[in-house]
Amino acid sequence: MPAYVIVDIDIHDPATYEANNLGAIDTVSAHGGTYLARGGPTEVLEGDWDPRRLVILQFDSVEQARAWYESPDYAPAKRLRHQVARTNMLLVDAT
Repeated sequence: MPAYVIVDIDIHDPATYEANNLGAIDTVSAHGGTYLARGGPTEVLEGDWDPRRLVILQFDSVEQARAWYESPDYAPAKRLRHQVARTNMLLVDAT
């Protein structure tokens, strides 16, 4: 069953984030993931959630998504993202 990683990123240092973003993109595809959304406008239909930059990734399984997130090749991009942004991230099992 597919799994989705949903990320809401509030970027504090856009220039440094761009360097991170390029590194993260390569690791997602290397682990079989696909970007479904990467930034772009959002519209709140209900509630008070106001995402800053919304990213949605799709993987073939929860295990595959977790393997990407915990991988050594993604670690440098994750570490850099933690330095320049506040992030909320969910792993959703689409069963």
